[in-house]
Amino acid sequence: MVLPLVDEHKPKCYLCHDMFENIEELRKHQETAHKEFIEFHKKSQQRGPAPGDVTVF
Repeated sequence: MVLPLVDEHKPKCYLCHDMFENIEELRKHQETAHKEFIEFHKKSQQRGPAPGDVTVF
């Protein structure tokens, strides 16, 4: 069975797989429906050297 490639160009929420017309609607959806998930992962992201990284001057 072959599925049609309808609306493949539209952005899709990776958490609930809903499709949206544009990226702004997707951002609004994620900020409201998945607020706890987004906030948790924003806080846990740390930008720094990984263990064992060597800095060359």
